[in-house]
Amino acid sequence: MIAGPSGVGKGSVVQELLGRDPRQLVLSISATTRPPRAAEVDGVDYAFVSTDRFEQMVDDGTMLEWASVFGHFYGTPAASVETARANGQDVILEIDVEGARQVRERVADAILILLVPPSMEALAERLRKRATENEEKISTRLAEAERELAQADRFDHMVVNDDLETASAQVAAIIEASRSDPKDPSS
Repeated sequence: MIAGPSGVGKGSVVQELLGRDPRQLVLSISATTRPPRAAEVDGVDYAFVSTDRFEQMVDDGTMLEWASVFGHFYGTPAASVETARANGQDVILEIDVEGARQVRERVADAILILLVPPSMEALAERLRKRATENEEKISTRLAEAERELAQADRFDHMVVNDDLETASAQVAAIIEASRSDPKDPSS
């Protein structure tokens, strides 16, 4: 699992990883109740669902993890993860810190990687460059980032995303090491 605050570059790192190892790695597509951003495609970036549908998935027990984040639900449908793992693939979950905690409780061999910004100032700049939210929402995201980063001790690894290529290489090395010794995620 790759977790971290909004704007830290989880999506960029994941795309780099998928490009390096497209046969062995597969990205789990999260479900969300938030509306799509420009250029996002249903079923590719997220499965965009209604709040009623999402709540039904939670009630049915078909979500591996889920959380309410900034007024919308996000979660990972368990079936696609289980299918990919049964086919021998490594599944990347791009999730928040709360979701990582839930997966840790349900998947014993999960590897948790916390992606962190080089500084809070750099994170604020990245969020502003997105130009998708006003200053009030950015402030809310930064406050949440501080809370999430304070939970670093719950993760197996922490990678600073100061440079996309370097961070991606570090995460790829962690994944490769876990394949060598799946029972020891620190190997």
